[in-house]
Amino acid sequence: MSDVISRILVYIDGTEESVTAAEYAVCLAKSSSATLHALYVVNTRALQDLLRARIFIESEEQEYARDLEADAERYLNHAAELASAKNIPLARRKVEGSVLTEIKKAVRELDIDTLVIGALSRVQSRRDEIYNEVERAVRSVDCTVIIAKDEERIWSLYEEL
Repeated sequence: MSDVISRILVYIDGTEESVTAAEYAVCLAKSSSATLHALYVVNTRALQDLLRARIFIESEEQEYARDLEADAERYLNHAAELASAKNIPLARRKVEGSVLTEIKKAVRELDIDTLVIGALSRVQSRRDEIYNEVERAVRSVDCTVIIAKDEERIWSLYEEL
């Protein structure tokens, strides 16, 4: 029964909800002796869409891409610090592309059995629901998905480790 959870992937996207997911993933990894991986996807598809829609000119797109790269490093470093503080090794992975595609690819390549994500954002419109790539990943990955909610409870669990 100890191998029910053996390979965890936490999806980090630069939101507070993803930090909560990282804390919960650390708790899961500690309690199950699972390996822990963190994934950050620099959403180049969204950047290309903004450029095509002429919301950005090319120089703005490049500057925004650099900002996204810096965010990815900062949030992956934070996840690594959370794991390290509880003596949990964390394998970090930063990729570029479509969020949906890259989550599915990481789950497959790393043989992940549990994906942990932060609470999904509120759907503002039908379009948001259709195009939310994280929600689409939740529906289509071939592993168990845990949506980490209740920030205060998760923080308490993390602190108690």
